[in-house]
Amino acid sequence: MLPYKSLIKIDRKGRQPIYLQVANRFISLIRDGLIRPGAYLPGSRILAEMLVLHRKTVVAAYDELASQDWVVPVPRKGMMVATNLPQIKPRTFAGAQHAYGQDPPFTLNPVPELPHPRTAGKRQKLVVNDGFPDVRLAPLDEWIRECRSLIQQPSYHRYLTTTTPSGNDHLRAQLVRHLSATRGLNIIPENTMITRGAQMSIYLAAALLISKGDHVIVGSPNYYFADLTFEQLGANLLRVPVDKDGIDVDAVEQLCKKKKIKLLYVISHHHHPTTVTLSAERRMKLLEIIRKYNLAVIEDDYDYDFYYSAAPIVPLASADHGGNVIYVGSFTKSLGLSLRIGFMIAPEKFMQQAAALRRLMDLGGDNLVEEALANMLKDGTIGRHLKKANKVYRERRDIAGDLLQKQLGDYVSFQLPQGGMAIWLQVDPKLKIQRLVEEVAGMGLTLNYSYQYYYGTKPGNAIRFGFAALNQRELGQAVTIIRKGIGRL
Repeated sequence: MLPYKSLIKIDRKGRQPIYLQVANRFISLIRDGLIRPGAYLPGSRILAEMLVLHRKTVVAAYDELASQDWVVPVPRKGMMVATNLPQIKPRTFAGAQHAYGQDPPFTLNPVPELPHPRTAGKRQKLVVNDGFPDVRLAPLDEWIRECRSLIQQPSYHRYLTTTTPSGNDHLRAQLVRHLSATRGLNIIPENTMITRGAQMSIYLAAALLISKGDHVIVGSPNYYFADLTFEQLGANLLRVPVDKDGIDVDAVEQLCKKKKIKLLYVISHHHHPTTVTLSAERRMKLLEIIRKYNLAVIEDDYDYDFYYSAAPIVPLASADHGGNVIYVGSFTKSLGLSLRIGFMIAPEKFMQQAAALRRLMDLGGDNLVEEALANMLKDGTIGRHLKKANKVYRERRDIAGDLLQKQLGDYVSFQLPQGGMAIWLQVDPKLKIQRLVEEVAGMGLTLNYSYQYYYGTKPGNAIRFGFAALNQRELGQAVTIIRKGIGRL
C-alpha cells in the first residue's frame, strides 16, 4: 500500500472542505500515475485512521471521486480507480514513462559481459545445465531441522545478527576441520574467510592483487566469469592451452620468463569447462614455477567434493607453495541448496585485507545460515549427504556416457570425467552448434554450448553436458532430443 499519510496532506485551516482536499489529492495521484487504473483505494476506515479523519469525511471524498467518474464502487471490494478515466486518456502502463527510464543521465564504467544466445530467456521442459547438482537431492529436511533448532534456543537472537566480514567463527573452525580431513590443508581459522560463493572469493582475491594493466594467466578455454572479473579489474589476460592433462605449465613458465605476471588462475581438479584434471607431473612442475617466480595463484576448486573413478587429487594449496596459493571453493554446489556460501583460504594478513575489502560491499554474511552449516559439518550431515550424492551422480555420469556414446557417438567425442557434474562434448565441426541449440530449444530442451566458454578466443564447437541434475528418464529424453535435433540439421 502507498504511504497515503505522507502523500495526502490536510490543511485543516484552509478554506476548502477537507473531503474535497482528499478527493483532489487522489485525482492528482491518479493523473501522475502513482495510482494506476484498476487499483483499489484503501477502505474508508483504514484511510480515516491513516489521515486521522472521521470516516464520514473519507466516505464523502470517495463519493466525490465517484461522482466525477474517477473511481467506481465494486461490491465487497471497495473503490476501484476507473479504467476509462475522465480528462485524460487511459494509460497502458507496460510502456509508460516512469521515474527511472532506460538510460541514466550520467556515464557508467563499462562492465564486460557475454552476448546472450537467441534461445536465452525461454522456459524449457528440460535443461542440460552447466554442471549443477540436483536440488531434489538436497538435504532440505536436515537444513530446516537445524535452522529450527537454532531458532528455538534461548539465545537464538545472536544467530539472527550479521557475522563479521570474515564469517561465522564456528563455521570457520569447522571449515578448518573439513578441509584438513578432505583436502589435507594445514590451516588455522585465521587463514579462512566465508563468502557468498566462490565467485565472491575470486573477485575479492583478484581485487587485492590486480592493478590496471597487470598480466594475468588463464587457461584457454576458461571459466568465463573469472575472465570477466579480471578484465573488469583492468587485467591483460594471457591465455595458455588446456589439454587432456590440464593447463600447459610449460607455456605458463615461458610467459613468466618473458613478462611480469601478477596472477595465475587455475582450476586443477575438474577444469571448467573441459572437466580435465591437472596431471601429477604438471602439478609438481607448477609448484616449482610458483615458488621460483613467487607467483600469486588463485586455485578454484568449485566441485572438489564429487569424484567417482578414483580418489581426488589433493589441491595445490595442500602442498608446499610458500603461501602463494589462494584457495577458493563453495558449499553451494556441494549441497544443492539455494545457499550462496563459499570460502577463501590464504595467509592471515591477506585475509585481513580481504575482510576489509569485503566490508565495503557486504558487511557480513548470514549468521543463522552459517551457524546451521557449521553444525551440519560438525555432526556429519554434510559428509553423509556427499557420500549419497556421489553414488547417485556417479550412476548418472555412467548412464549419460552410455547414452551419449550409443546415440551420438557418430557426432560427439568425449572422455568420461573422473569427477564433477558435467561431460565436455567435442562436437563434429560439420554440425553448427548454434543451429543445433536453436533446433532442440524448439523441442523443449536447453543446451549449454561453447559460445561463453571460449570467451576472448576462437570459438570452439563443444557442449558442456551437465548430467547431475537429470535423472535416468530425463537423461534419456535429453539425448533423444539432441539426436532428433541433429537429424533435422
